[in-house]
Amino acid sequence: MPIKYYNKLVRDKIPLIIEKTGDTFETEILGLKEYEGKLYEKLKEELEEFYSATGDEVVGEIADVLEVFYTIAETKGITIEEIEKVRIQKQEERGGFKERILLKHVVEK
Repeated sequence: MPIKYYNKLVRDKIPLIIEKTGDTFETEILGLKEYEGKLYEKLKEELEEFYSATGDEVVGEIADVLEVFYTIAETKGITIEEIEKVRIQKQEERGGFKERILLKHVVEK
């Protein structure tokens, strides 16, 4: 039987989903330091998937990116409410990105 190697962080219910197929697998519970490193790898993976997504796939990929961001925040003791508070504060002070402004250059005094 062929073995597919992943060595990547997966969502919590993936082992149960694999189990239902009858396939066998091996998992490991990571220590905090390795877990954080794998979260950053997962973020990169999800961002790459987002960049290549089209049509209806986009919303799912955004949800995946947010899930990883929220988990990273949680590991650092940061709540979603704190993130939203800072996001809104920055938006009020500096604006968002809706006006599509590209800063080409600044001539400093």
